[in-house]
Amino acid sequence: MIRKILIANRGEIASRVIRTCKNLGISTVAVYSEADSEAPFVEYADEAYLLGGSRVQESYLNVKKILEIAKETGVDAIHPGYGFLSENADFARSCEDAGLIFIGPKPEVIQQMGNKVEARKKMEQAGLPLVPGFSRPLIDSAEAAAVAEKIGYPVMLKASAGGGGIGMQAVANADELLKAFEGNQKRAQLFFGNGDMFIEKLIEKPRHIEIQVLADGFGNAVYLWERECSVQRRHQKVVEEAPSSFLDEETRKQMGIAAVKAVKAIGYCNAGTLEFLVDADKNFYFLEMNTRLQVEHPVTEEITGLDLVEQQIKIASGNKLDFTQEEVKREGHSIEVRIYAEDPKTFYPAPGKISGLKLPEGEGIRHELAVQNTSVVSHFYDPMIAKLIVSGGSRNEAIDRLREALNTYKIDGIKTNLPLLKEIIVHEAFSKGDTTTDFIDKYIKKITV
Repeated sequence: MIRKILIANRGEIASRVIRTCKNLGISTVAVYSEADSEAPFVEYADEAYLLGGSRVQESYLNVKKILEIAKETGVDAIHPGYGFLSENADFARSCEDAGLIFIGPKPEVIQQMGNKVEARKKMEQAGLPLVPGFSRPLIDSAEAAAVAEKIGYPVMLKASAGGGGIGMQAVANADELLKAFEGNQKRAQLFFGNGDMFIEKLIEKPRHIEIQVLADGFGNAVYLWERECSVQRRHQKVVEEAPSSFLDEETRKQMGIAAVKAVKAIGYCNAGTLEFLVDADKNFYFLEMNTRLQVEHPVTEEITGLDLVEQQIKIASGNKLDFTQEEVKREGHSIEVRIYAEDPKTFYPAPGKISGLKLPEGEGIRHELAVQNTSVVSHFYDPMIAKLIVSGGSRNEAIDRLREALNTYKIDGIKTNLPLLKEIIVHEAFSKGDTTTDFIDKYIKKITV
């Protein structure tokens, strides 16, 4: 039984995990950097300990120090949140070696699915539809050009490791590919310590739709419907909703069945997400798997009534899923917008001190916050500072509530992407559900701040 958890993360996800732990009567230990010494999650936890300096290598990636604090405080388990060490197989293995429960899948599964080339191979073996491509790392740019010629332009050049759009670029011809290959390879090596690259056929104007799954250690697995995450900038999600307004019930069911088939094939245990590209004809193709809790998990919670962090903890404690696929409900519609401390025109981070904060209130409104009034947004970390989740009985009701909420949301002292979010939500194409991955490039031409 898990009685005490260390949260190896920061910001809103740390507060989110602590909230569920409090509801379950589980004690919490927060760890923080010098830059986060006055962050809300530090005060919210039962105990909090300094990891080190502000840089991530000195703090949130400092495995040795995290494990030392875990041992000193007598925790039973570590929850990694998302980002940082959440998909680090070596960290998960180190937790196990230290006699701690890692709240996530087994290290070997994280390792398999964390490499996009290996993940393609595993999913191909499991029978999932794949985007046409090359299922091994490319030797060099010359081989990349030969493969691209074979599958046909346009293609998508991708880094095998990591995520967040880093090392990823669409290319339309051989000249573009040769120019893009070396630069993206170097960037992937810098960010992930792995410069392996591969190529897939570019699915033009797709939907980005993902399936949330839960799997226990007894061979049981369920899907919790889908999330549409197509509104993106620079391959990073900005708006997510559940369910998708694009899918019909049969496609929705087939995607869920495929996701469950996949997790059973790899022996997956805990919460995970399979991401798919879906074309205009509703053909879906496996994109990648995230072996952790997703940033956008609240919209799934809102339509199912399930607490995904609670489910993670129960599974990690050795419990069976206490519901079947037939018992997974789906009610209403939920939309999440990510609020970033960034210039809405350039998307560049905009750190600084918040001088005023006013949050919208009302029915169907939920907040996940990394900041409070007078918080200093550091340049050391990802600029996402909050998530606004709005739900309603229908998509139209959720959109109406979200528009009203964004109009009353105020953050003073720093630049944020609130103007961008307002432009997106009021656009006619968004109301119609015309949300392919080129939405922002296609429709949002100028932000008026």
